[in-house]
Amino acid sequence: MDNFIAHILVVDDDDGIRSLVKKYLNENNYLVNTANSAEDASEKIKIIKYDLIILDIMMPGKSGLDFIQENKKKLDTPIILLTAKGEASERVEGLEVGADDYLPKPFEPKELILRIQNILTKTKRDNQKKIIEFENIKINLNKQLITKKNTEFKINNTEKIILEKMINNSGKIFSREDIGILIKIDKERSIDVIITRLRKKIEIDPKNPKFLQTIRGAGYVLWIE
Repeated sequence: MDNFIAHILVVDDDDGIRSLVKKYLNENNYLVNTANSAEDASEKIKIIKYDLIILDIMMPGKSGLDFIQENKKKLDTPIILLTAKGEASERVEGLEVGADDYLPKPFEPKELILRIQNILTKTKRDNQKKIIEFENIKINLNKQLITKKNTEFKINNTEKIILEKMINNSGKIFSREDIGILIKIDKERSIDVIITRLRKKIEIDPKNPKFLQTIRGAGYVLWIE
């Protein structure tokens, strides 16, 4: 994998299109697997973490849209849809359910490569934003990991949601109600417990927090530079 730019899954029931797209991508230094159906693709993504999926909409059995709806919530892989020219409604629906881009057939190989490059560049930028370092603390939201003085602490999904929101709004005060709406919890005591748990993972001295502070009568704020 080290010699390839990215690992891509091509999903299409047409043997000719699968072969052609794989040839284009191989020539541009991408590692490629193929699947001939949505069902086949669903099995492959259980085994391999792909960097990008190229997905035909119209396939026998389950469609490309079915695949997205069934897998997108547990799959953070960007998806490019391949569509027939007259499938405007399907393209719109595909983007609504979570596809990142689409390309009508027939398409120019160069355009496909450019769209792949654009999406992978954006994904890389987005992923870099999810690694935050300040003082002796490193937060990796993708891996749900906090490293403090060479000691690693796992964070759960709820903690990740709170941290990501606060990191993106450093210096903004979040009331208990704000946090409760964010994580769908309405018990203030439960929110306080989660914040205390986060402090133990972030702060050098959790009893005298420097970063995740309480603003009396208002809520909580994260200060990072």
